[in-house]
Amino acid sequence: MQSRRKLRSRIFVSFALFGLALTSLFAAATIYMRARLEDQLINNTLQREVENFVQFKQAHPEPDALWKLSTFDAQIYSARKFANVPFAWQRYGTGVYDIRDFGEGGKLRPYKLAVYKDAGYWAFLRLDVSTQRLSERQLITALGFAVLIFAGLSMLIGRWLSSRVMSPVSDLARRLRALRRTGQFEPLAPHFADDEVGELAAALDDYAQRLTELVQRDREFNADVSHELRTPLAVIATTTELLLNAPDLSDKMRDRLKRMERASRQSTELIEALLLLSRAERSGPIDGESTDIARVCADVIDSNRPHLGGRPVEVDLLVESPLAVNAPSSVVAVALNNLIGNAIKYTPQGEVVVRVQDGRVLVEDTGPGIKAEDAEKLFQRGVRGESATGKGAGLGLAIVRRLCELYGWGVSLRPREGGGAVATLDFQPRR
Repeated sequence: MQSRRKLRSRIFVSFALFGLALTSLFAAATIYMRARLEDQLINNTLQREVENFVQFKQAHPEPDALWKLSTFDAQIYSARKFANVPFAWQRYGTGVYDIRDFGEGGKLRPYKLAVYKDAGYWAFLRLDVSTQRLSERQLITALGFAVLIFAGLSMLIGRWLSSRVMSPVSDLARRLRALRRTGQFEPLAPHFADDEVGELAAALDDYAQRLTELVQRDREFNADVSHELRTPLAVIATTTELLLNAPDLSDKMRDRLKRMERASRQSTELIEALLLLSRAERSGPIDGESTDIARVCADVIDSNRPHLGGRPVEVDLLVESPLAVNAPSSVVAVALNNLIGNAIKYTPQGEVVVRVQDGRVLVEDTGPGIKAEDAEKLFQRGVRGESATGKGAGLGLAIVRRLCELYGWGVSLRPREGGGAVATLDFQPRR
């Protein structure tokens, strides 16, 4: 049965128990080491004194021989014999001092020196503390090993506790990765307890459900647009073609019908490109069609000439190198129509030159130009240039950028030397 405790409660309880256990173990180890070292110190001192006592009796077998503890060395001097006090001790006043002095065998050893001085007597009590110093070093060494051992224990216990505490999060991540691989939605919340991870799983289920519904509505919308818009556009294109074949048309009416035909064709290409973009952004770009870029450029220029409106602008197409790309012609036409159409629309006079080069198309104009710092902003949705007029929504270049990202193309804008702007559509795969 899954635990119903909150995740924060489990983290708190786990670390509280971990700290309590670690502190208890360290306290027990410290007490044990102190008791052991203290017992060792007493035993060593007693053993040494009893050996000294035996050696003293062997050297002085008489019953009245006075034996003193070798650990303590007591000396007292009257006022008449102050001059006999060892020179190194004369400078000490009443108190206890840490000193180093020569003991038995002429070895330098650590001592505690207790001093008492008054007008009549100077008393000195020297205690050999070498055994205590040895015990201190042993204690420090033992504590060092204990720290290393408890550090290792804390790492092992901490890793175990962290894996226990974070196992629901890891399980959630594993199920999400499996969902991404299979693509089949499976509710997550039933697999988790009613805690923070369970709340997160429920929120993800809700988000996934809404996203699934949104994708379904998008697919239905694409199907509806494909069916509802293509049919009337096909009717318009067919009717326009029939009218153009009528023998009694005036030149003015024929020009208007040709504009209708071009607008119908552009609308059809735009709808096809948007539908392809919508489907391809879910499943990848659609290839399989080789498109002649020069032909598309010529068609786009021809369809945009009526937008000149009598302005003194010359539009030229220069094919410097043959170029074909593996992409639907409608996608290429939409991308080039935005770049060439903008150049024609925003050039009051001068020229617009479309250059088809090796792997790319350059669109140069002599219009008002753009600022270098604003070039990248123009590809953002809803952003229009300072010289833009009319009621455009600023979506054309954003659509071009999305198409280029989908097919791995590059698109950019930059100021033109001498005035105007240069738009580049690069069909070479970006590296």
